[in-house]
Amino acid sequence: MGEKLNFDRSAKVIAENSRFVAGGVNSNFRLGMQPGPLVFERGEGPYLFDVDGNRLIDYYCGMGAMVLGHNPLGVRQAVKDQVDRGILFAGQAPIEFEAARIICERIPSAERIRFGSSGSEVAQAAMRLARAATGRRTIVKFEGHYHGWFDNILWSTAPALDVAGPEGAPTAVGGSKGQDPSEAAGLSILGWNDLAAVEARLAKGDVAAVFMEAAMCNQGAISPAPGYLEGVQAACRKHGTLLIFDEVITGFRLGQGGAQKLFGVTPDISIFAKAIANGFPVAAIAGRADLIDMFATGGVLHGGTFNAQPVAMAAMIGTQQGLTGEHHERTSVFGDRLQAGIRDILKEAGIKAQVTGFPLMFHVAFGLEAPARNYREMARSDKKGYSLFALALLQRGVRVLERGAWFVSSEHKDDVVDATLEVVRDAAREVAPKIG
Repeated sequence: MGEKLNFDRSAKVIAENSRFVAGGVNSNFRLGMQPGPLVFERGEGPYLFDVDGNRLIDYYCGMGAMVLGHNPLGVRQAVKDQVDRGILFAGQAPIEFEAARIICERIPSAERIRFGSSGSEVAQAAMRLARAATGRRTIVKFEGHYHGWFDNILWSTAPALDVAGPEGAPTAVGGSKGQDPSEAAGLSILGWNDLAAVEARLAKGDVAAVFMEAAMCNQGAISPAPGYLEGVQAACRKHGTLLIFDEVITGFRLGQGGAQKLFGVTPDISIFAKAIANGFPVAAIAGRADLIDMFATGGVLHGGTFNAQPVAMAAMIGTQQGLTGEHHERTSVFGDRLQAGIRDILKEAGIKAQVTGFPLMFHVAFGLEAPARNYREMARSDKKGYSLFALALLQRGVRVLERGAWFVSSEHKDDVVDATLEVVRDAAREVAPKIG
């Protein structure tokens, strides 16, 4: 391996501009990675080009949004065409109805839809709708699952195990200073993949909704246990509780119809964002017609100046046109090759690790003897060791999230996978002696 990449110019730009932008970033989730926040000039296919002149193979993929890779032609052209026609009308446009039709035809739960701008936003709409529909307050939320950064849901997303309480009766742990503690009163925190715990909690008869990632992808890439989703759905129906799937990450990465189609379980309400529009700010809440229609006729407020903004809708349609069944099948081959290669290289280097998940979104966890089944098992992984590995990859031109997630796009073709695996082999040899 030659000389490692330098990121000094990024560090200088961040330092200089921290006098305008807090921390030099506009989202806290862009802080904390080593050697520091990076500044990019452009993206193309599987690559990002930073201000230091580095070309990086990118597995952040816009935190999962860039399922077609960076700057795809079809999306760009759709956006340019719409900009020529108009940007924002404070009214309706045919393009938003076309976008809605596409989602309703692809997603099993989507009898009706409303658009928003972010996953955090439509998560709020989903909880409000569930409470209105059931007349109940409590939302069941699971450890390690993330449904946005608002006070009433940012609980137990990544709690330290020494403050998380007993595994069978988790304590609600806030994710930020300044949260109103009273907001946790509307939640009941459970461990995921424990059907008996869900059944026991719903039997009390006061739960408006069970809110979950259909596959746990915020912390790890963990599939539901066999029968778990079906069992939760049955318990919800028995006790008059709604089932909400957060498909912000899983939607359009686990297949054209999302996790719900892959696993064959249709929730009452679903939310989507990220890959729905390949980097443009589009989110959606979809579900049973009688529920979603409460926004129109049931007195449940859902609003937003930028909801269904025409340029974003054009991007969404352009993205969905690229997300064919053939696209997913073809791209899955790259993701499967990459996972298998990483697994073999780490084993060869003597690094204990679990590589688990799905072709277009998987997770690498150091230090685990077996695949994690829930947040607490994932939380016992060797995060410091993996952080060293992520930095070693970056210094060699491969950018991955330090929390272990890898997002694959249609542009991560065989030559890119081959180049990535060469870097993985080099990085594994470097860090193996350091992590024991």
